[in-house]
Parts: sequence; C-alpha cells; structure tokens
Amino acid sequence: SIEYTMGKKSKRPGKNKQPDEDSSQAAAAAAATEKEVAAAYPSDGPSEEEINSLQTSSPSLQAKLDQLTNFAEVNNRKAFVEQFVPLDLSPADTAAYLQDLSTGPEADGQWKNLISEIAAIAAGRGVNKIEGDQATSAVFYFQHPIFKECDREVSFTCTNGEWRAEG
Repeated sequence: SIEYTMGKKSKRPGKNKQPDEDSSQAAAAAAATEKEVAAAYPSDGPSEEEINSLQTSSPSLQAKLDQLTNFAEVNNRKAFVEQFVPLDLSPADTAAYLQDLSTGPEADGQWKNLISEIAAIAAGRGVNKIEGDQATSAVFYFQHPIFKECDREVSFTCTNGEWRAEG
C-alpha cells in the first residue's frame, strides 16, 4: 500500500525529499497498476475502420502508395506527379498534368481529390476489392473519400520494379 501525503512544500532544502526506496516502490506500484488496468480491458475486436480496410499485399506497391501520400502531405505536387504518372507519358504531357494540378482553373480541387484517393487506398480505407496479381498490376475499387456514394477505381502497373498509375 502506498501512502500519499498532501500539504505545503517546505522552504527548507531536503525537507520534502523521500528516500529513494520509497520512490522506487511507488514507481513499481504504479507500473503494476498500469498493467492491471491494461489487462482489465481486453480488446473488443477490430474497429469498423479496420474491418472495412483492404490494403495491397505487395510491399513494393504499398511503399509507392506511402511515398505518394508523403509527397501529398507536404504538398509537393512536382515530386508526386513525377512518381505517379505512367513511365511512358511524354515529358510534355507530364509537365501539362503538373500544370493542371498546380495552376489550372480547378487545380486545388483536382489535387485535393487525387491525394485523398491515394491516401485512402494507401490506408485501405473504403477499398472494396483489389484485382490483379499485385506483382505486375493492381486495380483498386473503392468509395471516394470525399464524395460519398461515388465509386472509383485506380489502376497501377509495375514495370521493371517501378509502380505507376495506369492510363
């Protein structure tokens, strides 16, 4: 049993100090209490979000999705586009796509929608199924994270170990 005392602090140095043995006993008792509390509340199972999430089984595709999400979080549109567009897209088309996402009339809305979709499939949020072998291709079917009841699909292909959006 631990006894705690309340009162005013003494202005005399060393007056309120407890021996080290007492503080180590208090720390041990607190740790034991934390363990008891944690053990007293077992998990009630996976959350609805965990149940309703489906992530890729491909570590390399997941790494690509995480990389794209990280670029999105820091609003690095150039790096995002460079790592997202198909490998066979011409430099001029890539630059035009980046311009559409950066300065086009609907740029902010398009960017927000795109990055919300990539973040959702990276986390598996709202993903209903994934088609393809997930070694060379994957098609994510999911509910748009912003527009409810808007079903979406995003395709990725892997060429020489590099995952990119398809089409």
